[in-house]
Amino acid sequence: MRLSLRLRRPRAIPSARIPAGSFCRVGSTRKNTSYQQLVGVGGLGTGILFSLEGNHTLGRNESRPGSLLDVRDYCKLHIVSHYVAKLLGSQQFRVIPVGKVGDDAAGQFVLRELSAAGMDTRFVQTIAHSPTLFSVCFQYPDGTGGNITTNNSAAEQLSAGDLDLVKEGFSASSTIALTLPEVSLDVRRHFLQLASKAGAFRAASFVSSEIAAAKAMGFFERLDLLSLNESEAGELIGMTFSPDSAQIFAEACVRFLVANYPSLQLVVSAGNAGAYAATCDVWNYCPAPKVEVASTAGAGDCLLGGILAAMARGVPLVSDCPPRKTLTERPLESALEFGVLLASYKVMSPHTIHPEASWPALVRFAKEKGIELGASLHGAFDEAGQ
Repeated sequence: MRLSLRLRRPRAIPSARIPAGSFCRVGSTRKNTSYQQLVGVGGLGTGILFSLEGNHTLGRNESRPGSLLDVRDYCKLHIVSHYVAKLLGSQQFRVIPVGKVGDDAAGQFVLRELSAAGMDTRFVQTIAHSPTLFSVCFQYPDGTGGNITTNNSAAEQLSAGDLDLVKEGFSASSTIALTLPEVSLDVRRHFLQLASKAGAFRAASFVSSEIAAAKAMGFFERLDLLSLNESEAGELIGMTFSPDSAQIFAEACVRFLVANYPSLQLVVSAGNAGAYAATCDVWNYCPAPKVEVASTAGAGDCLLGGILAAMARGVPLVSDCPPRKTLTERPLESALEFGVLLASYKVMSPHTIHPEASWPALVRFAKEKGIELGASLHGAFDEAGQ
């Protein structure tokens, strides 16, 4: 997920709350729950990136020179799952991706990377006659670009029947069920139905073009946590995000949840401005620290990975404190704040997964930035991160 680098940091703004007596709840039954595993459904694949010569648009019959960059690209399920696995440790927390790859070099690469991060790959099937999901990305010197992505990949072969093999692994009190793009909406809906029956905590992300269909298919009623970027969130609530009116947008998110999905928690990433979170009775904001950016690709997925890792250890999504002006004004205590810290660390790498990301690395990064990590985060990650 590529995040914009052109958003200005918004001014400090107070949190918005629904008046006393509201019928809404803030996921109270889930707030301090710990989990033992994450089961995720989505696309698995990889890609390459070319840096093109010249800013003029690539022509229909044009052959253009470009540099093949040393950038490792991964799909959303891989990115989110990687951070959860690395932060929580495979001995204490199981991460189980569910998907399909081709019987090719790209598929073998993906399987090696998943296993190296400590993930359980028993439900990642290798199939013949369909290539692994693969993307060829290109970037012009001015930073714009595009990509060509496989539309006949192994990832698209994942079916509801494949998911039925996984349902026995759900535990009502211990599973986070994660559903992400790059497999069909029908398959993802079936997965959420299985997760709902098992009482799992259900998290998801969608791209903008899927929002309307996901609404019509009843996805959002079945979710506990939804993570979107500012464009996707605008598509969801019917309002355009602007950094100059961020408070108005956040309050609109609260009203939208009250009216439509009172049990849903919403996270909105806003590029280098940080991220917002809203429930049906409160919203909060966490700014991002200034860092030297190598690439923002994958930062939104990294944010979600950090949030899920913290929530898996009982850290609440948001704190009761007012929205921050900076990350240095008080210790970080919430899953939202931890996710922003992790995503800020990620963008210093050109790869969509930062290869050095770990709890000790984040502790060092926070210290360098003058950021104090609160007791809730040390309690969540100190043991697993050793």
